[in-house]
Amino acid sequence: MFAAYQRDVAAPGGSLDTGTVRVYVSRVRQYLAWLAAALATGTVQGDPLTEPDARDRAARDYRTHLQTVARRKPATINAHLTAVDDLYRRRGLGPTAAERADLTPAAPRALDKRDQVRLLREADRAALRDKAIAFTAFYAGTRISETTGLDIGDVRMSARKGQLIVRHGKNGSYREVPLHPKLRAVLEEWLRERSGWKGADTSPALFLNRRGGRLSTRSAYTALRTIADAAGLPLGRDGVFTPRVLRDTAGTTMASQGTDIVIVAELLGHSVQTARRYSRPTPQDRQKAIERLTTDQ
Repeated sequence: MFAAYQRDVAAPGGSLDTGTVRVYVSRVRQYLAWLAAALATGTVQGDPLTEPDARDRAARDYRTHLQTVARRKPATINAHLTAVDDLYRRRGLGPTAAERADLTPAAPRALDKRDQVRLLREADRAALRDKAIAFTAFYAGTRISETTGLDIGDVRMSARKGQLIVRHGKNGSYREVPLHPKLRAVLEEWLRERSGWKGADTSPALFLNRRGGRLSTRSAYTALRTIADAAGLPLGRDGVFTPRVLRDTAGTTMASQGTDIVIVAELLGHSVQTARRYSRPTPQDRQKAIERLTTDQ
């Protein structure tokens, strides 16, 4: 049973990447080991590997086991159930009817004031193009693909103000973002320097590579990662910095300063529902709330 699943899920050309395959195999192994023990003790009735009703009962019992015996967190429980569903799909039974554990929505990761200063200080020391990329991500909250997709014509500046036009946001959305004064100043510098780069007269891209073409998202990521590493910012998924941290910092900062969530959504190209996550409490907020409790001694 397990060997057959392992061969199937790891077959070349499958839809799952190597890391996901490894995780699924581990979780299915754990489920089957639990199931064998539960069947041996009579805790689970029927044949969960061939009968839909028995499958659903077993999955619900396994969810309870993960919660009360293994003491897994809700997100981990849901991840295990997803792997179990994959097992049953491959056996032709379809996903289980076990409900997922309720998750407490988490606030996005964002830089605190100190780390923001460290990031901007390192960005100031970087090459001007890379500094402009970092400032765009930080002060305009653009996704990395939106940043590299910008053209010169998408930067509109008058004597005192400016706008950044994102023409190809997520799902093809369009938005206009007012330029923060610091971003405006950096972009003015970059546009002057860009005029001397290879490809400046032929490519419309705002950010060029050394060959004169449009900068790739991978290269932009490398530039941001280099700045973040120099600033000592190991933030992001699994403790690694990602450009999303800068976008989430923009959203969280605006929300914490009382900006209407509708405005935050428009500026970042979100739905209002998605933008509400920027107003959720962080672990630090919860810690501060507890520490504010008064005691009489």
